[in-house]
Amino acid sequence: MWAAVDAVKSGDASVCVSCGNTGALMAISMIRLRKLPSVNRPAIACLWPSRNKGGFNIMLDVGADIRADQEDLLQYALMGASYARNGMGIARPRVGLLNVGTEEHKGRAELKVARELISEVAEDANFDFIGFVEGGDIPSDRVDVIVTDGFTGNVALKTGEGTANMISYVLSQAFKATLFARMASLLALSSLKRLKKRMDPRRFNGGVFLGLNGTVIKSHGSADETGVAAAIQLAITLSQSDFSHKLAARVASASSARQDGPARTK
Repeated sequence: MWAAVDAVKSGDASVCVSCGNTGALMAISMIRLRKLPSVNRPAIACLWPSRNKGGFNIMLDVGADIRADQEDLLQYALMGASYARNGMGIARPRVGLLNVGTEEHKGRAELKVARELISEVAEDANFDFIGFVEGGDIPSDRVDVIVTDGFTGNVALKTGEGTANMISYVLSQAFKATLFARMASLLALSSLKRLKKRMDPRRFNGGVFLGLNGTVIKSHGSADETGVAAAIQLAITLSQSDFSHKLAARVASASSARQDGPARTK
C-alpha cells in the first residue's frame, strides 16, 4: 500500500487502487499525499444502486471520519459534486444533505448551518442543492449525491449491504420451498438474472478517498476479479478526466468564494 500511494505522490501513477485495510490505507494516504488546503477531514465516497439513469448515486462520507461539522459537510458537497461530474458524467449534479426529515427546522444545529452554507455556494459550484433528504432517498432518482457524516454513512452502507444479502437469501429460500416454487423460479429466471446483475455489489466496488493531493480507491477486501476490475475501471475513468486536479481546483475556488466569489471550475 505504501509503494502504491507513493507512486501517486511521485507522479508515476495517476490513481492508487488497493484491497488493503481501510484504516491503514487512509493513514498512509494522509501521510504521503497530505490533505488538500482548506480540507479538514477527507471523505470516502461510495456508489449506491439507485433508480437514476446511470444506476447509481454517490454517498459520502461512509467512514473516513465519524465526525463532521458544517464546514466539513460543505466540503463533502463540493467534492461529491466534482466526483459526480468527472466520475459519473453528470453535468449538473443534484446534491442532498442527509437528515431525519426534509423540513428545514429538523436536525442537529450543524446540519441546519451546513444547509445554508451549501445553498450559498451551489450556483457558483455548478450543482443543484435540493436541501435535506431522508434515508429513503439514498437509492432514489431524486438526488445524485448524498452528503452525511462518516458515522451515519457507514451505518447506512453496512445496513444496505446486510439488507441486500438478506433479500437474496429470502428469495433463494422461497424459490426452493416447494415444487411449484421451483417451477416458478424457472419461469422467472431471466428476470431474476437481470435483478441480480442490477444489484451485484461487484459492479459498484470501490470507495474513493476525497480531499487528498491525489486519488486513492479502496476496493473491498474480498472482491473477486469482477469487483477489482470495476475498481480499476473507475480509476481509469477518474484518471482520464484529470479528476485529482479538478477536485483540487474546485476546493480552492470554494475556499476563496467565501470572501471574493468563485470562478467557475469543473
